This record gives sequence, structure tokens and C-alpha cells, in this order.
Amino acid sequence: MRHAAVIVAAMDIRRAASPAELTAAESLFDAPARPEWSERFLAAPGHLMLIAYVDGVPAGMVSGMEMTHPDKGTEMCLYELSVDEGYRRRGIGRALTLALADEAKARGCYGMWVGVDTDNDAALATYDAAGAVDEGTFSMRGWPLAR
Repeated sequence: MRHAAVIVAAMDIRRAASPAELTAAESLFDAPARPEWSERFLAAPGHLMLIAYVDGVPAGMVSGMEMTHPDKGTEMCLYELSVDEGYRRRGIGRALTLALADEAKARGCYGMWVGVDTDNDAALATYDAAGAVDEGTFSMRGWPLAR
């Protein structure tokens, strides 16, 4: 635990504000960042990307999206969390999750949630360490609209 505190202390978490920042961190994504999608993401109200830097290098990222419903108010969806393999198990994922939760609170969100595969032990441990509560098993269905 002492080692993790040293790494977290040297880490800087900043909100991404430009497509260039997303391109510089694209090793954290599943595929290269496309400029037009990056611009659209950053311009959309309620969209948020936080990047963790260690010694100036993008080490992790978390993206969130506000969702508002007429009878519930606004909550934050943790859309994606990624930590570079060389920086894992140092508290970066937990720090990013907590930073997103802090931002959600500051924005007036009543809660935050994430969907996670039940066999993704690393993600489950990260979210548990950040104070997430298991709200039960659910099934996710999707509609692939693009070919």
C-alpha cells in the first residue's frame, strides 16, 4: 500500500480539453482516436475524459457521460476505464474512478454507475477499492447499428 501512495502522489489527473490530448493518449483506447469523433466527444455537454499522467506520460484514462431522466435527475455513467499495462496495480484506476466521482458530485449528479463483466476481476477490484457497491447481476443487450 505504501508503494501505491508514492505512485499516486506523482500522478497528475487532468481533464482532456483538446483532440490532440486524446491522440497523445490513444494507446489507452481500443483503437486510434479519430479527430472528428474526438472533437464531437469533447464538445458534447456532459461528456468528460480524465487522463492520468505519470512523469508527463498518459498512464490511464476514464471517460464519463452524464445521463438525465425526467424522474430521476442526473447521474454519471463511467463509460470506460483504462490503465496502461506498465502502470497497473499502482492505484491509478482507483484514483481515476474517484476523480470521476468527485467531478460527478461537483456537477450535481445524484449517483454514478458502471457496467462491468462479472469475470473482469481487475475491474471489479478497482471499483470495489473506489467504494462502488454491488447492485446485483444484470444482463446487457446491444444493437449493432453500424456495419
